[in-house]
Amino acid sequence: MTSATDPLPLPAVPRLIATDLDGTLLRDDKSVSDRTIAALAAAEEAGIEVFFVTGRPARWMDVVSAHVHGHGLAICANGAAVVDLHAGGKVLEVRALERSVALDVVRTLRDAAPGTSFAVELTTGIHYEPDYPPFHLDPGATVAAAEKLLDEARPDAGAPVIKLLAHHPQLTPDGFLTLARTAAGELASFTRSSPTALLEVSGLGVSKASTLALCCAERGISSDEVVAFGDMPNDVEMLTWAGTSYAMGNAHPDVIAAASGRTVANNEDGVAVVIEQILKNV
Repeated sequence: MTSATDPLPLPAVPRLIATDLDGTLLRDDKSVSDRTIAALAAAEEAGIEVFFVTGRPARWMDVVSAHVHGHGLAICANGAAVVDLHAGGKVLEVRALERSVALDVVRTLRDAAPGTSFAVELTTGIHYEPDYPPFHLDPGATVAAAEKLLDEARPDAGAPVIKLLAHHPQLTPDGFLTLARTAAGELASFTRSSPTALLEVSGLGVSKASTLALCCAERGISSDEVVAFGDMPNDVEMLTWAGTSYAMGNAHPDVIAAASGRTVANNEDGVAVVIEQILKNV
């Protein structure tokens, strides 16, 4: 693996930059630095597309919506939704988690890890159980058992489920992820991006990588023409898929192992550091 101070394994002219947001493009205060804003704009001006690829739902994309150039598309909810940031976060494509599958996951994790609480992320908003911790919760959300939140008879049953969230108050984050994948990995895709034991559950085969691959195929862009950035386990598949990839200086060990290079931390504008070097080759 190379670092940002070593000769960088960059394609001569990459066609697309795919970057995670939290812990990667964004600083810890959730801001986008002036240096990063300038680097993103310069990349687009040079003809390199920039995709934001995040675990965030569309309604939390205001942190970067002012810095969108070109097509304005973003991949949200770990690949479950493609949204148009030029249209206020309008959802264009959904790769949903079937409600019946989500219910199976809930039952399996309740047995495998007693004390787990759940939230259900729909295209229309989030709903959660009474014991689910207050992570950016919507005051208009329904509070009920997950089995009721996923009931096909609910008025919002027509809204696709883009993510099931599972929290455990005692297990370690990586330990909970391993347990869930062992117990229910044949049902759905499990990952995490939080420093707490909070898992993000998507439809089987849905990930940042798989949706990014579909978006690139539509544009005739190969993986070798993509440079990707990330910091947490939900970025591993994307960094493995991309021809060139960078773990942030603050990245999880699994991310460092998956990436082909390493840049400095998010608070040091690690994405901008690499983009600036890419543009020297354009």
